Amino acid sequence: MDTSTGREIELKFDVDEQSKLPRLQDLPGVKGVERPVEHHLEAVYFDTDTFVLAAHHITLRRRAGGDDAGWHLKLPVTASERREIHAPLTGSSTTVPESLARLVRVHVRDRPLVAIALLRTRRIVHRLRGVDGEALADVCDDRVEADRLQPEPQHSSWREWEIELVDGPLALLDASQELMATAGIRPSGHASKLGRALGDRFPAEPTAAPVPTPSGAAASVLLAYVHEQLRVIAEHDPGVRQNDVDAVHKMRVATRRLRSALATYSPLLSDEADTERLRDELRWLAGLLGIARDEHVQEDRLLKLIATEPAELLLGPVVQRVSSQFDALTENAEHNLAAALDGIRYFRLLDDLDTLLSAPRFTNLAYRSARKVVPELLEQEWKRVRSAVRVAAQASEPHPHDLALHEVRKAAKRLRYAAETALPVQRKTAKRLVSDAQKVQIILGEHQDSVVARELLLERVTVAAFLNGENTFSYGRLHAREQQRAADAVARFHLAWKAFSRPE
Repeated sequence: MDTSTGREIELKFDVDEQSKLPRLQDLPGVKGVERPVEHHLEAVYFDTDTFVLAAHHITLRRRAGGDDAGWHLKLPVTASERREIHAPLTGSSTTVPESLARLVRVHVRDRPLVAIALLRTRRIVHRLRGVDGEALADVCDDRVEADRLQPEPQHSSWREWEIELVDGPLALLDASQELMATAGIRPSGHASKLGRALGDRFPAEPTAAPVPTPSGAAASVLLAYVHEQLRVIAEHDPGVRQNDVDAVHKMRVATRRLRSALATYSPLLSDEADTERLRDELRWLAGLLGIARDEHVQEDRLLKLIATEPAELLLGPVVQRVSSQFDALTENAEHNLAAALDGIRYFRLLDDLDTLLSAPRFTNLAYRSARKVVPELLEQEWKRVRSAVRVAAQASEPHPHDLALHEVRKAAKRLRYAAETALPVQRKTAKRLVSDAQKVQIILGEHQDSVVARELLLERVTVAAFLNGENTFSYGRLHAREQQRAADAVARFHLAWKAFSRPE
């Protein structure tokens, strides 16, 4: 189903039947006001029976009438701005189009979407025009009849004004609010018509993130970090479902950060088995995201390397041969990831992480001050990196050495994430550790990418070229160049490790 996306930036005002619009021509930049146009709108709102979308200030509705009839999904951006996604009025009137349902599945999960409210609106629209005739904004005078359908029926009615930008500047909204205030009109006490229709059934806000401080409980440091990573997952889940490579990367990083934080802060969590189970599930999700992401990264890496080769040294269809190795793998990885994001396992993982935030089970250590506990945890993570470096130094053969350096990279990444959590507690030390760990992580990430690229060139690309009777000279050159890149990375790693700071 086709969808279109736009931005909705508006203000709402509560008014009574006697209220009259002030002179809209007095607003800055407004040259004229079009003759009013009347619309009769009917909108059915959808949500779960616990109103999970409403709790996140997300609106999903099917509207008939007016000049924007269709399915509308509104996602919050700021208090006065929402991203609006439209789909046409096709198919069943009681079934949300899959193109929109998948964009809220991170919140809805496996719960059904049902009709929760029916709103009938008599709308009178006053369009504001600029000096060149451009449409600046629409001022809507709405009289609403609302029927709440869940959990028990309730009827309400009211009148409100909306001022929604079309092509006008944000300053027009500020001026509109001042004009209304001068006329004694105050902003609406409800963020949306749906919120007003639900009345006392409007859900409470999701659990707010704690603000960690040095003197506060160590638990607040962990909870604040988990809260932020869950926010990132929810933000980028829709993009992952649309095969957005950047969204896949950011969701994968958030998943890894969560898994790492649970490891670092495991002494604060009372149920060791449950914590380990959560980490296993996060490893599974990160793995699926990683396969989808890594195929893109490796293809891009090799194609860029090929582009730097002299044309006379590229013998045969080198670009086509390399690209062909990724097509089927990328498609399969994206298919598996999409299936997983619609699966029970992913939904239960999100439920469990929500529970960790809303009803955590802590040890006594969690309630000690962060300035006492967090530095000790950072010290343990630093020692893990040092131990991994020593193991790598003792590995003399190429393959074991590559594996050992990969373990150093993972330990450095875990230290980096641990240091990120500590920024509100030990800013100077944590900032330095983040920087040092990130340098090592990036350098050894380049090394690991080279290891994977060489394996791919040797085991997949060269074999496929040979079996097709192609010249394999160019792949040998690419392999040798990747080998040199890995050696350069190792040399840079040794320098970075010498400069690596230790937690205070």
